[in-house]
Amino acid sequence: MRYQFQYDERLGVRLPVLYHDWDEYSPEERASMLLEWEEIRATIPDRIIQLEAIIIEKQKQMFEEENFARSCELNSEIHELASIINDLNIWFRVQQDYETKTHQ
Repeated sequence: MRYQFQYDERLGVRLPVLYHDWDEYSPEERASMLLEWEEIRATIPDRIIQLEAIIIEKQKQMFEEENFARSCELNSEIHELASIINDLNIWFRVQQDYETKTHQ
C-alpha cells in the first residue's frame, strides 16, 4: 500500500497517510488521491457545524452551572472542541496543487 486515508477519531474525518514523498507518486495516483481527498474535504464544513452546535450547548450549560468544578470541566470541553475545529480548518485548507507539482 502506497497511501491510505485513515479515520481520525478526534477529528471525525479520514486523513491522508502518505508513505512516500508527493513527487514519488505517479500522476494517476496523485489524481486518485486528490479526488478522494476532495470528497473527504467536502464533509469538513458539516463536521465543524456539528461541533459548533455542541459548543453552543456547552456554553449554555456553563452559563447556568453553579458548580465551579463542573464549569471548569465544561470550559475544558469547549476548549478541546474549539481545538478540533481549528485543526479541521487547517485540514480543510490542505490541497496539493496538482498542476504545479506535476509540471515542474
